[in-house]
Amino acid sequence: MSIVFSRIDDRLIHGQVVTTWSNTYNIEQIIVLNDKVANDQTQKNILKMAAPAGIKVQTFPIKKFGQIIKTNKITRRTMLIFTTSEDVLTAVDAGIPVKELNVGGMRYQPGREKITKAVAVTPDEKEAFKQLIAKGVKITIQMVPNDEKIDLEEVIK
Repeated sequence: MSIVFSRIDDRLIHGQVVTTWSNTYNIEQIIVLNDKVANDQTQKNILKMAAPAGIKVQTFPIKKFGQIIKTNKITRRTMLIFTTSEDVLTAVDAGIPVKELNVGGMRYQPGREKITKAVAVTPDEKEAFKQLIAKGVKITIQMVPNDEKIDLEEVIK
């Protein structure tokens, strides 16, 4: 399996992801796992245009991707991108191997609790993070590779 990097970023594919993370991990393919985006052709087209030349972009509903990878080997160096911790929990429960998770931007909005400068969570997202930690997923917050990694377990209460 060639999933080399998994990230939560509510902006999905954008400048930081495209330039720094793709280069750091020599990414050949980005797979966006989000049920809503997977069913929105306009959004899928925008994501493909946002990726650098030479990087394949695919979008799947989460549980469907869990079924796909049971019978189809990933051969490209792949980055998984999610929008929320709830989506990651659904993915892990569907058998998608996420052993380490990078958390980038989860923007603050009313009803969200700010846990770091760049990460704000709903109560359900907070609970999903706790469940992921309990399942053994190592979760760090880091916007770009040069930033210091923050262990999520230390800031989530």
